[in-house]
Order: sequence, then structure tokens, then C-alpha cells
Amino acid sequence: MSQRLTLKVRAIAELTPRIRTFELVAPVRGEELPPFSAGAHLTVHLPSGLERQYSLCNAPAERHRYCIAVQREQAGRGGSEEMFRTVHVGDTLTVSGPLNHFPLHDGEDEAALIAGGIGVTPILAMARRLAAEGRRFSVLYLTRDPETTAFIEAFEELAAGGVPVTVHHDGGDPARGFDLAGFLDALPDTAHVYCCGPSGLMTAVATLGAARGDRLHFEHFSNEDAGPRSSDTPFTVVLARSGRELEVPADRTILQTLLDAGLDVDYSCSEGTCGTCITRLLDGEPDHRDRVLTADEKKESIAICCSRAKSSRLAIDL
Repeated sequence: MSQRLTLKVRAIAELTPRIRTFELVAPVRGEELPPFSAGAHLTVHLPSGLERQYSLCNAPAERHRYCIAVQREQAGRGGSEEMFRTVHVGDTLTVSGPLNHFPLHDGEDEAALIAGGIGVTPILAMARRLAAEGRRFSVLYLTRDPETTAFIEAFEELAAGGVPVTVHHDGGDPARGFDLAGFLDALPDTAHVYCCGPSGLMTAVATLGAARGDRLHFEHFSNEDAGPRSSDTPFTVVLARSGRELEVPADRTILQTLLDAGLDVDYSCSEGTCGTCITRLLDGEPDHRDRVLTADEKKESIAICCSRAKSSRLAIDL
């Protein structure tokens, strides 16, 4: 379980009509915050009880503050609306983290950072770290138009320092889309590619860059695979520590079943994008549906908020 912190909202800035940054600091002036790495996120515990994950966008070397950016989604699940409506300068927020499921690779291989829309937040933190370390990287930032492009000044500053930065606006017209295939083909075979943005962008990058294998890295803000399927069947989850066995119905998740049984389980996003509910897998054949675990991690862990079992029984370390 990640550390919970109570932080003060020191500043709020409106970057675009729909995007605001929130600067969070320790209540005690000058106190250092736990370190974070580029690509990390915080879980914000809102007054209503909602929990939402937001990527850190400031430089990882900064220990005196955390900066997150929130895009207001009127058709979303309510977290961004609450952040815009109820959080003000001087307020305190409880956060968990930082956690990182989207880390930069070690070594000197080139990196290519691809951002779409609000997916720019972890990409910016990565760019700041890579620039500070003098490593080779390029940036591709895809947005609809200049008016909705957050952090443009930060990328202009990087470009002025010699970083190859491409900002492309398509105006919402698919015919004006960027040549992703050409961009990826021009990269060295050894380059690592990091992408965060709308699902369509990440699907395109995953398809066009498939030959790069584990040199492709993604950060997902949503998970279309998390929902129920008509083919789902019941199975038994075994709680190894107590020996208790619970039937997971076809229309319920492991997490929902545990909560229905009165168990206290850590969770947050409920769709397999934050990693809060990841639990050690002991036995059985899982049906992984999360967007967090790597191929190796899936051999030993499971995100119980969305993943299921292909076998009739699944044992987990709870």
C-alpha cells in the first residue's frame, strides 16, 4: 500500500479552457516530499470519496512540490469535475503515491516520446528528466489545435535547447493526421518509444511499432478491456491466507465479490489502469485485462478489479 500524504494546494493555473495544473506542497514550509520518477502518478482522494490518478508533470528532481494537470471531462466519471469545482488554492488534499507503472528505461538508448492531448503530462516529466541527464530523445506532441495545447511553452524551451520537438495540430480532421509510420520508421531499431494519449493513438503506435516488442511503452488513462463480456463464466477465488473460497459470478469481478463479502481490499480506478489492487497470483490460469502489468509480472500477479480466471479456480495471496 502506497504512502498517504496530506498536501496543500499552493497554486492552480489554467493552461487551456479545459486543463488546469494543481501545484501540491507539504503543509510545513520547506519540507521535502517523497521522491518520484518520470512517468509516475498520484492517486488523489477527493472529498466526495472518489479516487483518481493523475500523472506528475514537473521535473523529478524537484522535491518541494508535485504538479499534476487535470482535463475537465463533463462526460467522465466525475473526478475532473470535482477537481475543477471544489478544489481551491489553500485547500488540502489527501494523495497516495507516487507510483510508477510507466518508467523510463535505463541506459543510453535513444527515447522517442509520443503524446496525444492530456497524455502529455507523464511525457513532459520524461522529457524534463532526459534533458537534465543529457540523453538523446525526441518528442512528438499531437493535439487538435493551438488553443487546446497545454505546456507548449515547455516544449518550445526544450526545442530551443536542441531537442527535436514536433507539435502537430490536425484540427480534428483525420485527413490531416500525422505520419506516425514515417516517424517510427525513422527511429533507430534500438530506440525505446513511450506513448500516452487517446486509445486510438496508442493502438496505432502499438500496431505500427509492433516489431519493437518490449521497447514500446504505454500509459493508459482508460481501459476498454475492463468491462464484462458475454463469454464470462463463474469461477472460484481462493483466498490463500485464510483458506476461504468465494464464488465469482459471471457479472461480478473478483474485487466486487470480495467487497460484497465484507473484505477490506485496496483499490482505486476499478478498471486496471492504476495498479492499486494488484495482488500476488498463486495458482490457476488468469484472464488478464489490466493495462498495468508487464508480461513477466502477469506470471505472478493479477489486477483483481478487472481480470478474471480462465480456469475454474484461482488462488490469490489474500
